[in-house]
Amino acid sequence: MKSTGIVRKVDELGRIVLPIELRRNLGIEIKDALEIFVTDDTIMLKKYAPADIFTGETEELVEYKGKRISRKTILELAELAGLEVMK
Repeated sequence: MKSTGIVRKVDELGRIVLPIELRRNLGIEIKDALEIFVTDDTIMLKKYAPADIFTGETEELVEYKGKRISRKTILELAELAGLEVMK
């Protein structure tokens, strides 16, 4: 993990401020969603990108009942179900 040399304090509400330089470098805009991951004693933030719930793909997503699925996965599932699929 790369150290930036930047230190920030947590405020009374548990918030920290991400410096503008980091946000610019990572393409994080105001109101962007961030994913939070925890491993051992490390907290990692990642810009949220919607992905296929089965494969993690981020291309050609379709939303179905609040879940995102790629068109490729839909075709694979249809074939698995024995349906003829036009590609």
